[in-house]
Amino acid sequence: MKFLKFIFLFLFIFNFNSVKAEVPYILNFNFVLNESVAGKKAQDFLKKELENGLKKLKEKESIIQEEEKKIIQQKKLITPEEYKKKVTELRNKVSSLQKERNSLLESISENRKKARNELLKNLNPILKDYMKEKNIRMVLDKKSILLSDEKLDITQDIIKRLNEKLKSIKLN
Repeated sequence: MKFLKFIFLFLFIFNFNSVKAEVPYILNFNFVLNESVAGKKAQDFLKKELENGLKKLKEKESIIQEEEKKIIQQKKLITPEEYKKKVTELRNKVSSLQKERNSLLESISENRKKARNELLKNLNPILKDYMKEKNIRMVLDKKSILLSDEKLDITQDIIKRLNEKLKSIKLN
């Protein structure tokens, strides 16, 4: 009986040690997001949207600054009640401008998340198909790897496939 236990233990250890270690492949996810055709288009769109929004906010800000100068110049010419009223109106405009700026930044952030999720939604099936095709069992993000062989990097292959499948992302 002890002999059979010894044989089973020996076979178990022998089989356990003979399992090959899987080599993980590497994907630079940020590079895929930034350098794919759809990713670049989305980034360009978001950048233009942000620039246009900030330009409009700058124009409004300069108008408010002009109003502030006029109020300061009129301070001695108008009654204290009228002055307080104009200062309060100016503060309300400044507050409104700040809310508008926050709204713009939040909108850009939401669109960025939306674009990222859309890319992920399209990237996952491509990556799964690629893994099946190449008999790959594990893919790691490059940012979590300290050093690796460049032959294990599948980023360019995945970008090519993603570019074929997804030309742009609808953000509006």
